[in-house]
Amino acid sequence: MPTYQYKCLKCKKDFEFIQKMVDPPLTECIHCTGKVKRLISAGAGIIFKGSGFYCTDYRSDSYKKEAERESKSNTSSTEKSPKKSNDIKKKEKTTN
Repeated sequence: MPTYQYKCLKCKKDFEFIQKMVDPPLTECIHCTGKVKRLISAGAGIIFKGSGFYCTDYRSDSYKKEAERESKSNTSSTEKSPKKSNDIKKKEKTTN
C-alpha cells in the first residue's frame, strides 16, 4: 500500500498516512482535525539487488578486480590454438 503525505492547513504539521490506492484522500488532520492537503512526492527510488540482475550491477571494486583477474587467467589457458583441419588432412594423406 502506498504512503501518502499530507499537510495540515491549520496546525501546519506534515504527516504520512498509509492508504490503499482506492481509498479517498484524508480531509481532516490526525493531530488537530483541521483541513488537510495531500502533497505530491517523488516517491521512493527502486533499487534492484540480488540474483537475477546483470552481473555488473552494484559490484564493489574488489569484486570487479577479482573477476577481471579470473577472466584473464581463463583466456590465457584457452589461447592454445587447436589443430586446424588442414593439418589433420595432411597427416592423414601421409599415413595412407
